[in-house]
Amino acid sequence: MNIQLLGMIVLWTFLYGYIIVASIDFGAGFFAYYGKMTKQDHVINNIIDRYLAPVWEVTNVFFVFFFVGLIGFFPSVAYYLGTALLIPGSIALVLLSIRGSFYAFSNYGSKDNKVYLFLYGATGLLIPAALCTVLTISGGGFITEKNGAVQFLAGKLFSSLYSWSVVIIAIISVLYISATFLTYYANRAKDYGALAILRRYALFWSIPTILASFLVFVGLRDNNVHFYQRIIDKYWWMFALSLVCFIVASLLILFKRNYGTAFIFVMLQYFFAFYGYGASHLPYILDPYITIYSGFTVHTAAVALVIVFILGLVLLIPSLIILMRLFLFNADYIQGKK
Repeated sequence: MNIQLLGMIVLWTFLYGYIIVASIDFGAGFFAYYGKMTKQDHVINNIIDRYLAPVWEVTNVFFVFFFVGLIGFFPSVAYYLGTALLIPGSIALVLLSIRGSFYAFSNYGSKDNKVYLFLYGATGLLIPAALCTVLTISGGGFITEKNGAVQFLAGKLFSSLYSWSVVIIAIISVLYISATFLTYYANRAKDYGALAILRRYALFWSIPTILASFLVFVGLRDNNVHFYQRIIDKYWWMFALSLVCFIVASLLILFKRNYGTAFIFVMLQYFFAFYGYGASHLPYILDPYITIYSGFTVHTAAVALVIVFILGLVLLIPSLIILMRLFLFNADYIQGKK
């Protein structure tokens, strides 16, 4: 395996970790607001609060690692994406700031304020919608280079079926991943009132998840037929495995069995789909301007970055395991006894 491919795998792993962890966080925020509006907050919000309290500060670690690594491994990405991501990137930063403010204010008694809770819930859906623009643009067709100047085709992006299909699946995936995890979490806490509600959420968002996935394929075929064809010819089996994992997870939740195993299958569902998407996109980082070879940093810097990022994973994963053992999977904590 060459250093370029290894570097890309490391970055993709950080991004996958962020998708799973952040989706649980973002979806929980929306469900907290929805519970307040439907007067079910007294049933489900205790579970949500017990999950969010110890983990919200570490959610963005994966995100920071990915973007720092992306610029470090592929410096030319900043040149091409700097203009394109100015608007969505700025929006995402503002939304992240608002979300961070909620966490701060919630410690001073504002957690039940409907305005703060609305902003908290809304940002949980708008942040992934803004951030997924990166994946859309990387597929090609939304950036041109003329006379050495990069032009962002904003009109084409906002009128593209592929662009909106990615936004839709990003939002739906946040709700689906979060609902399936919180279902497991409520069951582990033996909070059967919250379990019944969160299980309904998980089942409700399962069908839109698979429909949105097919919509992405339709949009991708119209936007980049070569990218679409690589998926069909070489990596169809990864998406087939993703579908199998989706079916297994949905059946387990439907029949009220092994919620923890169901969430593992949800993670595998997104693992196969996400890595299949990434593999079919190679060697392009930004089609057709940057590949993992043409836009890569110098070899010495690349080796150092790979070592640092692997060490980062080695430190981060055990830290998350300790956090989970102390809080998320501690019987007394999740049952509200401490």
